[in-house]
Amino acid sequence: MDGHTRTSMNPTTDVIADYRGNEGGLVSALKILLFFTLLMVTLPIGLYFASKSYFEGSMKMSNTDSYFYAAIVAVLAVHVVLALFVYVAWNEGSPPKSKGKHD
Repeated sequence: MDGHTRTSMNPTTDVIADYRGNEGGLVSALKILLFFTLLMVTLPIGLYFASKSYFEGSMKMSNTDSYFYAAIVAVLAVHVVLALFVYVAWNEGSPPKSKGKHD
């Protein structure tokens, strides 16, 4: 059997083995996605109501002004969460940068 390579008769075993090796990365990606989904839903809504009550209580703004400024705070929170998600997703697949001397 010189010069011949041995191949599997069942091609699906190679696909299954490859998938199992990547299972940790899939779970990690799903955890990150779930975290940012929860953050995207809860943070802007929470900041909207918290800043609305702050603007009406401490800043003595009118009802319509507090709606306006609280909406601006919520939109800014959405943009911050989205930017953080893009940053994490961009750096997820890259190898870690090592500090120190290379031989």
